[in-house]
Amino acid sequence: MSFNSLQSVLPAIGLTKRKTKKLDAICLAREERRNGKQELSYQARPFVLCGIPLRRPPIGQLTHTRRNGKFALDIVGHPRFGLPFGQDRLIPVWIATLAVLQKSRLVRFACPSQMLDYFELPKNGYHYERIVQGFQRIFGATIFFGTEEQRQKAVVLDSARFHFFDRMHLWYNREHPSPRNGNELENTIMLSEAFHSEIDRHKIPIERRVVAALANAPGILDLYVWLAWRSWTIEAGRQARVPLFGSMGLDQQLGSKEYGRERDFRQKLAKWLREVKAWWPECPAAASPDGRFLIISSAKSSPAISAGTGV
Repeated sequence: MSFNSLQSVLPAIGLTKRKTKKLDAICLAREERRNGKQELSYQARPFVLCGIPLRRPPIGQLTHTRRNGKFALDIVGHPRFGLPFGQDRLIPVWIATLAVLQKSRLVRFACPSQMLDYFELPKNGYHYERIVQGFQRIFGATIFFGTEEQRQKAVVLDSARFHFFDRMHLWYNREHPSPRNGNELENTIMLSEAFHSEIDRHKIPIERRVVAALANAPGILDLYVWLAWRSWTIEAGRQARVPLFGSMGLDQQLGSKEYGRERDFRQKLAKWLREVKAWWPECPAAASPDGRFLIISSAKSSPAISAGTGV
C-alpha cells in the first residue's frame, strides 16, 4: 500500500497522523536501542529520586516536598516566579547532559533553539517564552536535597539557601532579551561545586528520544527516568519490591500530587507504566498481584541503559 493510500484509510482504522507519527518514533527508538545506537541524555540524581510538581501549583503555593527513603527534596519557589513544574524538569536534564558531555562545571550553549531542537519542541514564540519562564523558576528557587540529618544541619548553619548554580549568563538577562536577537551570544551556567560533583558521581543515563517524546507528559517522564535509575541500582539477578504507599511509598517520590484514594494512584501508575513499556519493552517492572508494590528486576544487562553510569 502506498503512503497516500495509507493516509486515506487512517481515519477508518482509528489511526490519526499524530498516532502514526508516535508509532514511527517508537519503532525508531526500539531499533536504535537494538542496534546500540541510542543517544543518551543525563539527569541529576536529586530530580530522579524526588520529582518536581507535575502541574502548575495553586497561586500562593511556594513550597514543594518529596521523599525517597532517607532523602528529601525541598523546594521553595521565588515569590515572583513561583515553583518549577511540568516541562521545567527538562532544564536539569539539559544542564546535566551538557555538564557530562562538556566535562566541566561551566556549561555553554549558543542559543535557546538548541534546547528546543534537542527535545524536539517547536521553535516558536510560545516555547521560547516557556523556556525563559522555566529557567527563571529553576534558578529562582531555593532547593535542598539530602538526608533529613543534613537538612537539620543546613538549617542551623546556613539559613539563606542551597543552590545548584553559582552563576548564569543567559539570553533573557541581557539588554536585548529576545532569543532571536541573541542567537550569536554564548550562554553560560556555572554549576555549584556540590551539584557538579553530584552529577559527576551519579550521572543517570536516559534515552534522549524517549525524553523528547515524553516532554509533554511529565508524570510518565518521571516514572521512566526513575525506573531507569532504580532498575540499574538493583544487583544482577535480584528484585526489589517498592511500596506504592506509606512513608517509603512511590507516591511520595514522584512529582505526582497526593491522591485522595489509593485506587486512583494505582490506576494512574498502571497507565504510566503501559506508556513507558511502549517505548521501553524491556522495562523490568510490574505491579504486584495485590497492588501494594511495584516489583522491579535488575536492568544490568538491559540495552536501554548504558554501562559505566556511576549511579
